[in-house]
Amino acid sequence: MRRKWMVLAAALAAGSGLVWSSIPAWTDLGTVRSRGLSQSDGRRATGIVFEDLDGDGFRGAGEPGIGGVMVSNGREVVLTDASGRYLIPESAYRGDMDIFVSTPDCYRAPLGADGIPRFAYVHKSAGSSKSLRFGGLAPTGDLPDSIDFPLIGTRCMQTFSVLVSGDTQAYSNLEVGYVRDTLAKELAERDDVELLLIEGDIVGDDLGLMPRLLDTLSLAGVPLYLVQGNHDLDLDADSDADASDTFRRLWGPRYYSFTIGKVHFVVLDNVEYPCSPTDPSGRPDARWDHCAEGKDYDGRLSEIQLEWLERDLEHVPEDHLIVLNTHIPIVSFLDQASIKHSEDRVERLYEILGYRWIGDAWTQGRPALALSGHTHTIDRFEPGDYYAGWADASHPFPIPFPQIVVGATAGSWWSGDFDSDRIPESLQRMGAPRGYFIFRFEGNGFTETFKATGKPIDRQMSLSLDSPAFRDWFERIRDWSLEDEVNRDPVPPGSDNTLGDSHLLTPADLASTDLVVNLWNGSRGSRVWAWIDDRDPVRALRTQAGDGEGMLESPDPHALRRQLSVLRYALQSGDQIRNRIWNGDLGNRANGFELLGGVRRQAESQRPLARWQWALHSSHLWTLPLPENLEEGSHRILIQASDVHGRVFEESMLVEVRTPQDSTDPFVNDPTDEPYARRFQPVP
Repeated sequence: MRRKWMVLAAALAAGSGLVWSSIPAWTDLGTVRSRGLSQSDGRRATGIVFEDLDGDGFRGAGEPGIGGVMVSNGREVVLTDASGRYLIPESAYRGDMDIFVSTPDCYRAPLGADGIPRFAYVHKSAGSSKSLRFGGLAPTGDLPDSIDFPLIGTRCMQTFSVLVSGDTQAYSNLEVGYVRDTLAKELAERDDVELLLIEGDIVGDDLGLMPRLLDTLSLAGVPLYLVQGNHDLDLDADSDADASDTFRRLWGPRYYSFTIGKVHFVVLDNVEYPCSPTDPSGRPDARWDHCAEGKDYDGRLSEIQLEWLERDLEHVPEDHLIVLNTHIPIVSFLDQASIKHSEDRVERLYEILGYRWIGDAWTQGRPALALSGHTHTIDRFEPGDYYAGWADASHPFPIPFPQIVVGATAGSWWSGDFDSDRIPESLQRMGAPRGYFIFRFEGNGFTETFKATGKPIDRQMSLSLDSPAFRDWFERIRDWSLEDEVNRDPVPPGSDNTLGDSHLLTPADLASTDLVVNLWNGSRGSRVWAWIDDRDPVRALRTQAGDGEGMLESPDPHALRRQLSVLRYALQSGDQIRNRIWNGDLGNRANGFELLGGVRRQAESQRPLARWQWALHSSHLWTLPLPENLEEGSHRILIQASDVHGRVFEESMLVEVRTPQDSTDPFVNDPTDEPYARRFQPVP
């Protein structure tokens, strides 16, 4: 008897593996259809990839099959024949797998109302092995008789742009609103990008927030592609096999690929949870001791993914740019020596791309670019970059191709004082503002531009002075932060206001004051020059060369002034204090969830920063000592910075050098002194 599979709203609510999303808009597309195969075929995946000319999701008369399209079950990769038919045999069957099409150039997958491209079928015959807090996957039973994939023809593109965001990481409904008013708003105002790609940690452990967040982002009308992050997991799962079940129900496969022009995008899942204190062959490995101490995650690609990647790339022309997308970076700067925050299958991954370390150099591999999130930093690594910590966490070699950690839309986890739009300022861990990237691809080349949300796109750096006054102010706050929280003064010894005018220097300050340039997407190929008035230009030096050194302390005064001036350090309202008692029914909160360590979090409007979030280290700072002979008066400093693509950006600042005024001047007296007090007495 012929069966016709339709996606029902009831199945959506139940979390069936027969659905693609939790948004019922998919119910009218009906892509899964019977072909009248015998019951014995319930363990083989077959169907047709066709051009859906009328957009109804069904293959009608005159709608041709598309040949040469990759279809995969997450391990094997097959090509459709000339009529668009594919077959993944019964011998390749697994009870838990995703069937997906790798969308070829000149086509796109149909979109649901939530902006999610429909290119996969989630199959888990027995469903999640236990009841999961956010629903997991219901049993799907046998494979449908036919799994058909409609594709929509579109223009072929050799030049195009995509928007790439790091962690949006909304922990509450309040923070979903922050994503709406930053990333979603700016995306909706653009008409020059083909898709949005989020590099993981879409939410902050509460997967119940994901449908609302994706619905908000869908207003832009472009496809939304997601990477799974460590905060997008079912943290109550007992095995990695179940930890992605709710994500798969709400979004789709954990890893997949698609092609636009001469660019082949590969999304990988390198978050293993709960991780295992053994290497991929099952042998104990002391490097993963943290995995034996309880539930934790690790940056590790599974062997099955690597097998799939090898087979996927066999069908991709050698001259195509391979863009790898993972949540946990292959390597990073701040977490350079951390095993769980780095990818541990690096050499195997490089080999698949054709790179092998022979002697003291890499063999030439495919054109490649790696993008990631996770660290809430911007890191642009170029071939030849190497930091000492990588030897312990990932590999003891310089990198062979560009790798970019794209920062975070959430900045430092939506922390800090509000800006003028009532959104937390949330500077990232290395001092860059929160934001995202625009990647422009031309052929197999690319140019990337960081865009700070709420700022013009040509704003690419921040300037500040590392002066004696700043260092004294910072050291006093740092010492206070190290004191016992119970016994220390609840009010910090300083704030941004107490530091005063940081651009006003005395002649004595000049001997120990540096100009600090934070070039947010700066790298080995960047150059920074300073012009002071009409003097000859002087080149600033990068604080981290990436030549094998470890992480050096190089504070960013601009970022630290803001990061250490959160109002919540000094003042808490009665409502904030009352809300410290967990109440899952608060209207603006999430319904309640547990973080990885079992700690509950409230959705407070402003969060203080832990010391590990302070901008004390950076891979994109440049410094320059101010001239000791700078004359008294006002001076203009012009900064020009070029990036690896040869583009030049400018910023300027004005600095004053003044001899301190006489102590009898009421403006420099202690505020408790009589002249100052008289001056501000109320008028009778």
